Amino acid sequence: MRILVHDYSGHPFQVELSRELARRGHSVTHSFCPGWVSGKGHLTAEPGETLAFAPVGPTDPIAKDRFVRRVLVEALVGWQLLAQVRRTRAQTAMLSNAQIPTLVVFALGMLLLRRPWVLWHQDVYAVAVRSFAGDKLGGMFRHVATAFSVAERWVSRRAAAIVVIAPSFVPVHEDWGTADKVTVIPNWAPLDEIVPVARKNDWAIEHELDDTATLLYSGTLGLKHDPTLLVGLARKVIDAGRPVRLVVVNEGPAVEVIRAEAERRDVPVTLLPFQPYERLSEVLGSGDVLVVLLDKLAGAFSVPSKTLSYLCAGRPVLGLMPGENLAASLIQKAGGTVVAPDAQSLPAAAAWVATVLTDAEMREELGEASRDLAEQEFALAGCADRFEAILRRSSR
Repeated sequence: MRILVHDYSGHPFQVELSRELARRGHSVTHSFCPGWVSGKGHLTAEPGETLAFAPVGPTDPIAKDRFVRRVLVEALVGWQLLAQVRRTRAQTAMLSNAQIPTLVVFALGMLLLRRPWVLWHQDVYAVAVRSFAGDKLGGMFRHVATAFSVAERWVSRRAAAIVVIAPSFVPVHEDWGTADKVTVIPNWAPLDEIVPVARKNDWAIEHELDDTATLLYSGTLGLKHDPTLLVGLARKVIDAGRPVRLVVVNEGPAVEVIRAEAERRDVPVTLLPFQPYERLSEVLGSGDVLVVLLDKLAGAFSVPSKTLSYLCAGRPVLGLMPGENLAASLIQKAGGTVVAPDAQSLPAAAAWVATVLTDAEMREELGEASRDLAEQEFALAGCADRFEAILRRSSR
């Protein structure tokens, strides 16, 4: 088959799937948006590799808070994806993490071209935007939330097949009348690319973290997060008698929020931009405890991919997140702790972190449990089999 896989974010496991499909003999083009600021996967071809890469959209960082400009850019990406379909003569396409304007333009174009495509549904934007519009936004954004809800339902109906990442998505598609073409395939992380490393590794030494207890967060920080909770957690751990440094690997407006809050609360903090993907194992390995942060409004409809990377890295994991989220159950299976993402829950979270930092044997056992769970849950072959079958059916 000739397949176009587009992952707007450029995340690691989507490109791992594209590589596996190419290894199986398919002609695969992997598309992504370089201007979307997030942690990227291995997005270059290796010698002898048949997988083709095709960036789409701007290369300069997209300003996520400039709403009108962002919508125009996302709509343009939809047109450019249609051009990629025609250029590669793709028999089917699969879109992951695509924004609503991109999906609308793309779905309309594919309808006119009479080409099938698959929606890899990572977030239910209609639910998330409506929640945030009521709680954090106002004015015209409530109307935008309504428009996005209508648009997301429409593009779901246009897709030949839909892959969702958690069972919680299924009732939404039942309401939309699209549940008959839904398959649940949980996300994963690349086991061969994100591996456990020594706590005292080269990256930790370079950033003077090798002899410092660290609380580490690596990933995006946006509407689905309250970054001040990270500083509050570190402060509570320090107050519990365990000196700790907060390390945040991120780019965007949350950086200055964390910097100001850390200064106000006298919390040692290291703020770094997203690191090269080939060093991600070292980055995550430098954390004594890795933190997942997700706003309560995100509920069950956003599964943070950083959780999956954390488990691969073999480190203790703390989740400040809704308990009904699929990632929360993974953290608990690995022996980690999940508490509500609010200030009232920080004392309990800090007490757990302080215990982990005090007990080296406990840290080792939790790290091994995280990696063991990742190896049980993230086997690529089975996932690739299911995706391959869905893409074959959609191309007929």
